[in-house]
Amino acid sequence: MRKLKLQELNRPDIDTFKAQPKAPVVLVLDNIRSGLNVGAAFRTADAFALEHIHLCGITARPPHREILKTAIGATESVSWSYHEDTVAAIKQLQGQGYTVLAVEQADERTWLQEFRWQEDQKVALVFGNEVEGVSDAAMEQVDGCLEVPQYGTKHSLNIAVCVGVVCWEVTRQWRF
Repeated sequence: MRKLKLQELNRPDIDTFKAQPKAPVVLVLDNIRSGLNVGAAFRTADAFALEHIHLCGITARPPHREILKTAIGATESVSWSYHEDTVAAIKQLQGQGYTVLAVEQADERTWLQEFRWQEDQKVALVFGNEVEGVSDAAMEQVDGCLEVPQYGTKHSLNIAVCVGVVCWEVTRQWRF
């Protein structure tokens, strides 16, 4: 076994990537404090060819040193926009036909492994602040909630890890 060289990965250039079909999935980052986490979300959105990232509230925006450090160029390939208010962004997405799902620990949640992609569905995934999680105001507006099962002593995953896990499962179902 050998590792593949970068040229063997056959990744598209940025223009080709922008023109290719995207998974009907968007990320909504609700007041994320760390630019490193935001950059990781950009890189994950690029990896899974997601439609868009909505940066809300205090969430850092490119070009931010920490975002650029972890995104490694994904801020150029992934479409994004800024919204001062997360609730307004959620309502806008719902008006565009997205099913908006918080990724949070909540009483009325769907375990990630029980989520089922519906044909012709568009999904917006809301990820919350590293300390407070998805805001209460946003939780009141979402259509549902996904939770990643955890079995250790910590009460949550780092947002960058959580974005990767959830995006893999949601896009896996869409693609396969």
